[in-house]
Amino acid sequence: MENPASLILHAAAFAAEKHRHQRRKDVQASPYINHPIALAHLLANDGGIDDPVVICAALLHDTIEDTATTEAELRATFGDAITDVVLEVTDDKSLPKAERKERQVEHAPHATHAARLVKLADKICNLRDIASSPPADWPASRKDEYYDWAKRVVDGLRGTNAALERLFDAAYARRS
Repeated sequence: MENPASLILHAAAFAAEKHRHQRRKDVQASPYINHPIALAHLLANDGGIDDPVVICAALLHDTIEDTATTEAELRATFGDAITDVVLEVTDDKSLPKAERKERQVEHAPHATHAARLVKLADKICNLRDIASSPPADWPASRKDEYYDWAKRVVDGLRGTNAALERLFDAAYARRS
């Protein structure tokens, strides 16, 4: 394995390239890459996570789901450990949205520790984004539905990382 800092920077550059034409759904249409970077930052700085596999998986967590990146490409570039975590947090886009969301709730308690960390960071960042700069076309009811669904997912992740769980609870409590 290459040195951890090099590996993490490689993952960040890879994710930035893959997400280069994507924007978030917020009013500012902020660059999508801000989201995976926020997850990695949260994990490292608030969650105390220094495992390069987890940090890289956070940076890459949406590449298969939301870009043309393939499992084979990710595996060839980053190896099995990182790819396996990314696959574990990747939704099957061939399924209807409601089923994908329910599968996240069902899968959460059975996920590996690394995947649980990435999923927890993803939900925290998403709630923070919805609170500070929600998607332009989301009415209050859709925000509430997302908050409640995210809580159901995170309830299945309890016991993973106390600091991150407190941050989720704080973000959940700030719902508008």
